[in-house]
Amino acid sequence: MGGGVAKITLRTVSPTTTTSSVPFSHLPIRTTRTLSEVESKRLLAAYGVVFVDERVVDTPDEAAEAGASVGFPVAIKLCGDAIAHKTERGLVRLSIIDVDAARQAAVELLARATPDDGPVQLLVAPMVRGHRELIAGVAHDPQFGKTVMLGIGGIFAEALGDVVFRLVPITALDAYEMIDDLATQILLGPFRGEPPVDVDSLVKVLVALSDLAVARPDVVSVDLNPLIVANGVAVPVDALVEVAS
Repeated sequence: MGGGVAKITLRTVSPTTTTSSVPFSHLPIRTTRTLSEVESKRLLAAYGVVFVDERVVDTPDEAAEAGASVGFPVAIKLCGDAIAHKTERGLVRLSIIDVDAARQAAVELLARATPDDGPVQLLVAPMVRGHRELIAGVAHDPQFGKTVMLGIGGIFAEALGDVVFRLVPITALDAYEMIDDLATQILLGPFRGEPPVDVDSLVKVLVALSDLAVARPDVVSVDLNPLIVANGVAVPVDALVEVAS
C-alpha cells in the first residue's frame, strides 16, 4: 500500500478448518456483483455490525424530513445497485445543516443519476466526525482462503501501510490480537483530545465480519471504509459487500 510496508499476519489452521477441500485453482470462475451501500449495511447489520441511524428515501422532501429526524448536520448519498464509487462521481454531500440545504442537495444528487445506475435512492445519515479512521473488511487470499482485515485508514493509510489479516473464522481473542498487532498503536490511544479507541466495540466488528464470511460462502469481499473514530468508538460510515452472482 503506497510506500509503506503492510504488516500481514496469518493464523495457521488445521486442514479440518478450511472452508473447502477443493483447491482454489480448481474452483470454477464466478462472476460477482457489488451490493448497494444500503443492501450491504443491511446484510452486515444482521451479523452484528452497528451503523448510525440512517434513513433511505426517494424524494428531496423526504430527504429534508429525514435530515430533521436524524439530526443535522447530515450526509446525503445517492445509492443504487449499480453505484459503487460515489465519491469519485460526486454523489455525496456532506455537512448539510438544515432542511433547505438537504432538499437542494437531494435535487442535485438525483439529477446526477444516469440510466446505467438503474433505480436509485437517497441515503441520509448523521455526520460522524473524528480525527482518526480505520479500515476493516473481508478479503480472499488465493492460497489461504477468506481473511478478516484491519488497518489504519484515512490520511495515514498510504503513508503507514499498517494492515493485519487473520484467516476466518476468528474468535474475540484473535480480534484483540489483530488490534495489538497494528504497528501504529499511538493512533489507538488518546489522540488530539479524543479518548482511546474502544477496543471491545472494534472486536465485535471484526468478529461480525468473520461470522458473515463463514455463514455466507457467496460473500467474496467486504469493505468497511472508513470507520471513523468518534468519541472513541470506530463507527463504520460506508460499506460495500461483493457477492458471487
